[in-house]
Amino acid sequence: MEIRRIGVYSGVTGSGDASVPTGDSSDGLNKPPDESKSTEPINISNSNYWRDVRANLVRREQELLVDPSVPAESKASSEEAAHQLPQKWAHPITMPEAGCVLVATEVLDDDSVFERTVILLLRLGSRGTFDGPFGVILNRPLYTKIKNVNPSSFQDQTTPFGDCALFFGGPVDMSMFLVRTKDSSRLKGFEEVIPGICFGFRTELEKAGVLMKSSAIKTEDLRFFVGHAAWDYEQLLSEIRAGYWAVASCSTELISDAVSTDPSCLWTEILQLMGGHYSELSQKPKQDSS
Repeated sequence: MEIRRIGVYSGVTGSGDASVPTGDSSDGLNKPPDESKSTEPINISNSNYWRDVRANLVRREQELLVDPSVPAESKASSEEAAHQLPQKWAHPITMPEAGCVLVATEVLDDDSVFERTVILLLRLGSRGTFDGPFGVILNRPLYTKIKNVNPSSFQDQTTPFGDCALFFGGPVDMSMFLVRTKDSSRLKGFEEVIPGICFGFRTELEKAGVLMKSSAIKTEDLRFFVGHAAWDYEQLLSEIRAGYWAVASCSTELISDAVSTDPSCLWTEILQLMGGHYSELSQKPKQDSS
């Protein structure tokens, strides 16, 4: 039986159980993401607007399924409709996109790394290149602060971040961090994945330290991840088709709370917001593979 390793570049395809990834290898498939692409923040306000419009359309469709008497045509403009959304929302989407989340399904319940994880996809990458999709696991706290450990992941630049909590971001050896902000224009040099959430690589810690010293960001606005998860583009699509991941678009508020508070209930919360059989999945006990 061929074994597919999920969440890392492997170049292996086919069926079978997912094995626990072991991190980087020396070949080109496991190269770290191209950090040079994050030199300027990306303006994604238009993208966020359409995310909200899409979410509202999904909500309206769900209302029609529950009560067909609800008028199919809304008198409100698209902009007004987007503002009718609740503060926290999540809905399934058919294809992954930057800023979406990958929610582990019951298929991964026996995988010690990825069971019941929620991964924020930071970049989607593209077909035919080594620059594939990558992201960080949002709900795997390591229950320690940087000042209590000396991870080589963050080298010797940890002093300003001593009180920041550490999270396990994934099995690939390139540590990253997320920054929460109300004004992304103050975070020049960091890449914005959804409005108010930017990310940086370990080589950008010095810039983050400067922002902390200038009070542009606070300790609670940062979340540090040891490692990250990465795929070949086609590998991720095949895992989604195989049912390993549910793909969802989420509100900024939902992700922002996950970055700044305890995310232990995030997996359940997102599935319940997605509704239908996803909500049922959130209430199922873990599958026993034995």
